[in-house]
Amino acid sequence: MIEVKVTDFGGASTVLSKEDERSAILAERAQRGDYDDELILEQLARNRVFLTDEGLARLREAFVVVVGCGGVGSHCTTALARSGVSHIRLIDFDQVTLSSLNRHAVATLGDVGTPKVVCLKKRLHQITPWVHFDLRNELYREEAADSLLGRMQGRKPDFIIDAIDNIDSKVSLLAYCHKNNLPVISSMGAGCKSDPTRIFVGDISASTEDPLSRSTRRRLRALGVASGIPVVYSTEKPGSGKASLLPLPEEEFKKGSVGDLGVLPDFRVRILPVLGTMPAVFGYAVANHVILKITGYPHEYVPAKGREKMYDGILAQLQGSEEKLARLTTPGEDAQGMKLAIGIMDVGYLVEEVYRGRSAISGIPTRLALVRWRKPMSGSTMNLDVEGQKISGVRLGDLVCMTKEEAAKHEKAVLRGDQIPEEFYDQEIVELVERRMAEERGFDKFR
Repeated sequence: MIEVKVTDFGGASTVLSKEDERSAILAERAQRGDYDDELILEQLARNRVFLTDEGLARLREAFVVVVGCGGVGSHCTTALARSGVSHIRLIDFDQVTLSSLNRHAVATLGDVGTPKVVCLKKRLHQITPWVHFDLRNELYREEAADSLLGRMQGRKPDFIIDAIDNIDSKVSLLAYCHKNNLPVISSMGAGCKSDPTRIFVGDISASTEDPLSRSTRRRLRALGVASGIPVVYSTEKPGSGKASLLPLPEEEFKKGSVGDLGVLPDFRVRILPVLGTMPAVFGYAVANHVILKITGYPHEYVPAKGREKMYDGILAQLQGSEEKLARLTTPGEDAQGMKLAIGIMDVGYLVEEVYRGRSAISGIPTRLALVRWRKPMSGSTMNLDVEGQKISGVRLGDLVCMTKEEAAKHEKAVLRGDQIPEEFYDQEIVELVERRMAEERGFDKFR
């Protein structure tokens, strides 16, 4: 029997068992190529008959980068290694903690206090000793992207997996992959989710009901990336009795800068409620997508309903509204042919991200329009650029989302009339609109 002692950080300090020693020796031999390929093919026999010899060969030659080795990333990596991927780079700055054990794929009590990348390599080499792991025990950051996402033994990654839960790092990674045409898939938030039947794989433009997903989309739209990135996301709605992110206690704010409470700058300082099973479902969904794409296996996900035609209609209506308003506020000026400094991506951003796809007045999600919230100052609705082009002075922060019928009433009473929003609407509606506009101003710095 092995004597077990608990260390100061709650981990178990043990002497390696004979089984662990044998596994380490076997992995060392396999890394040198001293491992019968027939044994590997036998271990992968079920995948082999499913994917065919050609598909499995592609998988065995693939090089995959996993960024984030917590709940989602560890299950994803485990599935990839077990399925035959033989070249994996792991990137994570963090260590295994006691609270990691409710959702980590392979960590044991004895791994508490060790780097997550080291833990994954050690445990998975006991299962798939032939896998070549490249460990990067560091935080993903933009300035190191070329190195962290670069070549391994002369070859570019076949796929990059984003399993990061920090918004700044996530946006930076996805923008880099999009710019450099690197295949990537991103896991959205598994926290506070409990219904595995609501998990989908789709384009980032279609992901809903998830604050991490919404913030990621908004930041990426500001960088010019509106679609083209596959994500795993949950459509489960929050509700009464369901877990939610608890507010930070007031006494913590009184201690000073909240950011100083985190392990690293810009990282969350609150414990996110996570049901241990959900990160596993997310991780396996990510791994499944990567396996299908690399092997060329036929797959077709249920598509999200496109709303581009709706955005076109909203933009055309806004154009007409601005021309009418320019003629009203700038007498004697011809507003015909006036252009907007707002495009279809901006319309999608405002409607979906700022106003959650609903009217700010009634909450109705159909027949939507964008209209100015307040009457502009006389003469401020139209400008001329250097070539004499007439340009509307409207900006994203001026607009509110309503139904077409509500917009018509709003234009008559507020934009062409003498009322202000505070006189025309209930205080609750005014506060909601002002809150959403303040939210947009906060994100404007990323544009």
